[in-house]
Amino acid sequence: MLELVAGVLFATGVVWFVLRPIFRPALTGGAIGDAGDVDDGEDPEDDLSPRAVALRALKEIEFDRATGKLSDTDYDELKGKYTAAAVAALRTEMGNAGSGMRDAAASQTHPVSRIPQPACPMHGPRPEPAAVFCSECGRRLGAAPGYCARCGTVLEREAKYCHSCGARVAA
Repeated sequence: MLELVAGVLFATGVVWFVLRPIFRPALTGGAIGDAGDVDDGEDPEDDLSPRAVALRALKEIEFDRATGKLSDTDYDELKGKYTAAAVAALRTEMGNAGSGMRDAAASQTHPVSRIPQPACPMHGPRPEPAAVFCSECGRRLGAAPGYCARCGTVLEREAKYCHSCGARVAA
């Protein structure tokens, strides 16, 4: 008799445990509309911004075309429509964010680089970062090893001074 009572109590507990989420959802997931309990992640379908809607629509028509639900002509028409909407939304978004970035960039000044740039004796520093020759006259730049840093001529072996301009050669 004791086993029968224990079995009935156990079965009742199992049924209650299984049916509890159906009858009382507040016990398992919190109150409906409680924003404080959303820590598992949000549903991306909840984003209703124009950019997200257009991008979701593009994904959807790609899927529909791949599964054969959408003809090529309908796909081309819809793709043009939703691509234009996505581009417009991105431009609007970038325009809003870009104005603040332009103001911040205009107020910043960049420090002067201490890294020496290669310089031509005739045309000055070159805009190319790793230039060996001048982009205007073709002369070897002074930063190249084995050449004078002032005038760019070839140095003799073991020279202490440039034989063309007389500049001291770095050891």
